[in-house]
Amino acid sequence: MNFQQLRSVRETVRRGFNLTEVAHMLHTSQPGVSRQIRELEEELGVEIFVRAGKRLTGLTPPGEALLPTVERLLLEADNLKRAGQDFSDSATGRLSVAATHSQARYALPQVVRDFRALFPQVSLHLHQGSPRQVAEMLLSGEADIGVATEALAGYDALVTLPCYRWTHSIVVPPGHRLLELEGPVTLEQLAQYPIITYELGYTGRAHIDEAFAREGIAPDIVLTAMDADVIKTYVELGMGVGIVASIAVDAERDRHLRLIDAGHLFEVNLTRLGLRRGAWLRGYAYHFIESFVPTLTRDVVERAVVQGSRGGEEGDE
Repeated sequence: MNFQQLRSVRETVRRGFNLTEVAHMLHTSQPGVSRQIRELEEELGVEIFVRAGKRLTGLTPPGEALLPTVERLLLEADNLKRAGQDFSDSATGRLSVAATHSQARYALPQVVRDFRALFPQVSLHLHQGSPRQVAEMLLSGEADIGVATEALAGYDALVTLPCYRWTHSIVVPPGHRLLELEGPVTLEQLAQYPIITYELGYTGRAHIDEAFAREGIAPDIVLTAMDADVIKTYVELGMGVGIVASIAVDAERDRHLRLIDAGHLFEVNLTRLGLRRGAWLRGYAYHFIESFVPTLTRDVVERAVVQGSRGGEEGDE
């Protein structure tokens, strides 16, 4: 039994049983992948994969039972490598952070700048994706740290920690009628206009939909996007009223828009930091986390990982 055999099994599952993609990922040939899998099956005395001719189509019951052990062995092997690197040279290496657009664009820039100044020899890789993609990058080991508002808390293999709370705001062009209201805007008043906001599953969109649904209001959502800057662009064009994260609006940068607080309309959102349960973090990764959330010291993070805490609170996305 060797690690290449284990990697062949793991990547075969991750790549949807497409051995061509597995071979490309592992820098080998498709026959080489097939041989590694077959040799492991022969050594274990069970078939790990269901076959249709020469194609692999799924996991057998023994394969389902063995996969968590394969994942754990490869994770611990990676942990050993990282631990050795941490003790031999704590100031060089690689850190991969996955985040949604809103977090990467508005919450992380100063953290990234400060980290680069403190650890110039660490190669920092910032990946952007949907909340689900952020979670998948953590689970696959592609990312060391994940930051998102939604989805992270729904994975048992991830440890998640609360970062900060935030609310939504309404953005409109100058002179819009909503700016003339004497009191706080209501959902009924907001729903009188076409609405531009986030796609489903992004940046607290569920809380927006839930608020309208509770009041029995069907808003006219004419455009959705992943990116607050895109939403603001179309608001400037007069296509509708925008609902975005408050952190995504800056009075100086967005001089052609006006901001209306919507904290009373929609539930408060919680941004989370996610880590793969059981993964070893290099020392500089803890510096990155604490720079982002000062209360998440190394002791706090390590204790949460050990305790298997999922962080956050009941009812958060």
